[in-house]
Amino acid sequence: MLFNTWTFAVFLAGLFVLYYFTPVLRGHAIFQTGLLTVASYIFYAWHTPWLVLVLAASTLINTWATIALFFLSDGRHRDQIARGTVLLAVFGNLAVLAVFKYASLLVETFLPACWHRPWGFDLKTIPLPLGISFFTFQGISLVVDVYRKTKGQTELSWKSPEFAGSKARWRILADVAFFKAFFPQLIAGPIVKAHQFMGQIGAKSVTDIQWEGAGKKLILGYFLKMVVADNLREVTAGLVYPAFMDMPAINLLFLLYAFSFQIFADFCGYSLIALGLAALFGYRLPLNFNFPYLSASITEFWRRWHISLSTWLKEYLYIPLGGNRRGPIRTYLNLIVVMLLGGLWHGAAWKFMFWGGAHGLFLALERFFGDRAAGGKSPSLSALWLRVALVFHLVSALWLLFQLGDLREGWLFLSRLGHWPAGFSPQPVFSCLFFGAGVLFYHLWGWCRGRGPSLEKICWFESVAYALMAFLLLTNSGVSGAFIYFQF
Repeated sequence: MLFNTWTFAVFLAGLFVLYYFTPVLRGHAIFQTGLLTVASYIFYAWHTPWLVLVLAASTLINTWATIALFFLSDGRHRDQIARGTVLLAVFGNLAVLAVFKYASLLVETFLPACWHRPWGFDLKTIPLPLGISFFTFQGISLVVDVYRKTKGQTELSWKSPEFAGSKARWRILADVAFFKAFFPQLIAGPIVKAHQFMGQIGAKSVTDIQWEGAGKKLILGYFLKMVVADNLREVTAGLVYPAFMDMPAINLLFLLYAFSFQIFADFCGYSLIALGLAALFGYRLPLNFNFPYLSASITEFWRRWHISLSTWLKEYLYIPLGGNRRGPIRTYLNLIVVMLLGGLWHGAAWKFMFWGGAHGLFLALERFFGDRAAGGKSPSLSALWLRVALVFHLVSALWLLFQLGDLREGWLFLSRLGHWPAGFSPQPVFSCLFFGAGVLFYHLWGWCRGRGPSLEKICWFESVAYALMAFLLLTNSGVSGAFIYFQF
């Protein structure tokens, strides 16, 4: 079920009324979360019902580990049992992910063709459950957070006053199922960590809704998705091999810009819609984007782009690997390894590992040269904007791997940019500039915010901007399509 459909609008309205205005549910956390859990499973199962079994299996794995860790008794082997439980749970989560997302890549890479082709079964036909990468990472965060609580490293609070006996176990199952399935973030994030979410579970009232904040997120999110991304999708439909081989270089350049704007607007739009929807039901999800195309370095880019993924990788992978605590060489290696795995998380193809490895290499190089330039002068404004432009073009060039089939096609596209024949087709250039202006103004607004305008002028401008976005949603939305990150 897509956020940008009338089916979802009816689903949301009915759920909202039941959640807040049904007497038996109002003021009872267990009933409200139960309703949201059931509704989330219906939401997930709308197109392919049997895939809810994958989500259910993932939930059971993490519930078992959570209960085992939470009720682990003291004893000589407590630490060994706890670590073993965590390892089994992490392995179980990754095994589910590997079967559905990476089986084809692993078999074709490591097994001879004569071993798997006679089976008469193409592993590529295994459907990819939507959001599996996201709810797998959530499950791992839950188990690790509970383990760390037992080690006194972090807080993970439950709303039940007492945790003992079978009732507590059923309550944990209910909370874990809700945490894993909560529909606003189920398909494409943000990746919500357990310690960010579990403490929010409780009874909700319609009077607690922050209507202004939720409304602004929904308007901006739907604008970015339906007006910017969906219209740009029609432009970037030509960004395929071999169609781009006969295009003038200037058109190719604007196709590159158009896809860069599209992937940002599509994913940021989804994340903002998710934040707005969660707020309607009384829950706060973490910010996922912070004007990433204003970044003056790849390091800064990953502090602004898909923040929930970059912080997850840092907290649950980079730091456990040693972070920057074991010398510079190990730090550079850790950065590259983490980004290689981050690339593989996006898709079961070597092009995604190349994409992640390239980002990891740039992060390592920036750390290397940054360590040697420590104490230097801050760059001038013109130098800063030059760096922003360089990072934008570098990031945009790597985004090609999300659209094109493989590395060879990406290289052919970039090589075509070196050919500048006379003439160009104005339509895609105009469409890129017109619809991409939404992304440009959004980032310009992010840069200007806090740099001088009075609060009154900002509020006045915001009101006009949101009214204009709402008007364009009604008059200039593109052809509805799935979100890009659904396939990752």
